[in-house]
Amino acid sequence: MLDLEFVRGQFPAFAEPSLEGWAFFENAGGSYTCQPVIDRLTRFYHQRKVQPYAPFPASEAAGAEMDEARMRLAALLGVETEELSFGPSTTQNTYVLAQAFRKFMQPGEAIVVTNQDHEANSGPWRRLAEEGIEIREWKVDPETGHLDPAALEKLLDEKVRLVCFPHCSNVVGEINPVAEITALAHAAGAFACVDGVSFAPHGFPDVGELGCDIYLFSAYKTFGPHQGIMVMRRALAEALPNQAHFFNGDTLYKKFTPAGPDHAQVAACAGMVDYVEALAAHQGVAPGAVAGLMHAHEVQLMQPLLDFLGSRNSVRLLGPKSAENRAPTVAVALQGPAEPVARRLANHKVMAGGSNFYAVRPLQAMGIDPDDGVLRLSFTHYTSPEEVDQLIAALDREL
Repeated sequence: MLDLEFVRGQFPAFAEPSLEGWAFFENAGGSYTCQPVIDRLTRFYHQRKVQPYAPFPASEAAGAEMDEARMRLAALLGVETEELSFGPSTTQNTYVLAQAFRKFMQPGEAIVVTNQDHEANSGPWRRLAEEGIEIREWKVDPETGHLDPAALEKLLDEKVRLVCFPHCSNVVGEINPVAEITALAHAAGAFACVDGVSFAPHGFPDVGELGCDIYLFSAYKTFGPHQGIMVMRRALAEALPNQAHFFNGDTLYKKFTPAGPDHAQVAACAGMVDYVEALAAHQGVAPGAVAGLMHAHEVQLMQPLLDFLGSRNSVRLLGPKSAENRAPTVAVALQGPAEPVARRLANHKVMAGGSNFYAVRPLQAMGIDPDDGVLRLSFTHYTSPEEVDQLIAALDREL
């Protein structure tokens, strides 16, 4: 069982007087930051804020901390150090990837995208239609938002070079079977690109075990600084054309980073691993087992919320009604705009979001007006049962 007192002790937000009494349920938009990340970021700005990798102590320390972040994150994710790179955001990382594939692919070849995705893993790929690339859409069930792998199989043939899909949607929440979908893509001769932004905050995945060729997520949603993190497996990274300075083309972790990275934020990303390892040591498990502890706690908190929302005729709960195979990103469509309801929840000291959350395509596919958006209630493993009770009580008054 997760030691929630220890967990919350690692996040300064829970000791911040201005946040006292507030329940935070917009974690899918950005999580609280853990203390090790803050410590590393502060140290870098105090002691290391120089051009890294120069031959003097402050610079050598700066470069070493950036290398440490890459090395330890890659190890946590089960991939080689050079297969992990940083960028300003997942959207930017995906755009750069799309430009690489634009040169890599031939007109008439195809990419499969979904209408379950956040626009970051959809829009950049769809724009390649302008270059003669065929875009095939793997569609969700309009009632449930579910992506059926059997429907993907019908889209796959020898023309498909890439299949792009989310580990889980930022409004549907259902966890997609990444290994199964990747196997289907590989059997058809295609690569697999997975948007893990909405999944990674609930347990860093073993990307090596999943088998996908590209895995993307955002550090600011996994308790860290505002950076996009991208894993690209070596075989694909070596095959794609360089998108960086010509002299960086032979270095995998630089090859898809056109601009210089934010040195301090890259270095601070090691603090996410510090946190996972500290939690693992406290719980007496291996770091890889922390994800299971997080998920079990989240499932326990999520089911009462799902049951409550499922019982209200005035809302439409998106995604599975069972907590077992979903992330705690719970969205409901209301009978009108969602933002005013989110605003009223703030009167009960509940922080939530009402928007389309850049998920315009999935909302449209499910018959929801993106201008109305959805009320999204998202949390992570640091959320307490008392906060969920506070949320449900507020919803009971405002829905």
